[in-house]
Amino acid sequence: MPGISAIVLAGGKSSRMGRPKALLPITAHETFLDRVTRTLADAGVEDIVVVVGADAAIIRNASRPAAGVRFVDNPDYERGQLTSLLAGLRAVDTARASAVLVTLIDVPLVSADTVRTLIAVQRERGAPIVRPVSNGLHGHPVIFGRALFAELQDADPAFGAKPIVRAHQAEMIEVAVEDEGAFTDIDTPEEYERVIGPLPR
Repeated sequence: MPGISAIVLAGGKSSRMGRPKALLPITAHETFLDRVTRTLADAGVEDIVVVVGADAAIIRNASRPAAGVRFVDNPDYERGQLTSLLAGLRAVDTARASAVLVTLIDVPLVSADTVRTLIAVQRERGAPIVRPVSNGLHGHPVIFGRALFAELQDADPAFGAKPIVRAHQAEMIEVAVEDEGAFTDIDTPEEYERVIGPLPR
């Protein structure tokens, strides 16, 4: 879908998991990063940027992402997640992109149908922010319209994107979805074992 780029945030240290989350297996042949990029490609997203920071070389070398995926390094990853989003924004063609779809490597089980639905809503309504919701929970991906790119670039990494989301709450569109994967954040060994199975040694 031309005009909407995707940014996958995979730049953190995965300190609670103890190993790079991007390379954790979902199946014997598919890692978190493989699944996320394939899901985005299956949903029709043509421009996919994966932002890496900690363990960047290991992730690059061990991944089998969907065709056309670009890796971008974020040397400032220790300053917070917003720095990875900004590295991704710099990498996408902002003059052409009407919006960016942002998702976390921690949320690998979101479905392609959810991605397609969110994109369709953003295209139809042109909202500055579109995100999935279910029973009061907010999930991923989140779509930011191009009108917010400058605000994101000027935001304080110490606070991240949350102040911008709150500032545009009245204009934001929350899309009700039944996809549990959009709300399943796998950030610790306990969460991995509950959702996926025994953590590989």
